[in-house]
Amino acid sequence: MSASPGGETIRLDKWLWHARFFRSRSVASRAVADTPFRIDGRPTDKPHALVGPGMVLTFTLGPHVRVVRIVANGLRRGPASEARLLYEDVTEST
Repeated sequence: MSASPGGETIRLDKWLWHARFFRSRSVASRAVADTPFRIDGRPTDKPHALVGPGMVLTFTLGPHVRVVRIVANGLRRGPASEARLLYEDVTEST
């Protein structure tokens, strides 16, 4: 995987937890290991894969496929309003 611009990266499971896609980091880790995830179009099943700003994640969440562009890594798991600033949703609406 290529590093993000500026070299700032974070573990995929930790970013997913910060961005509030999953209730806990362990649930995020299991989801990455058990369901199809793509980072910039490349498949991964490694919760420790490094991601950063500018990268695009594609994954299933419930019955939906989500496509999000990472905007920031985040320093903590904050409120939902703060978590929403960590990504841009580029999922195609049908």
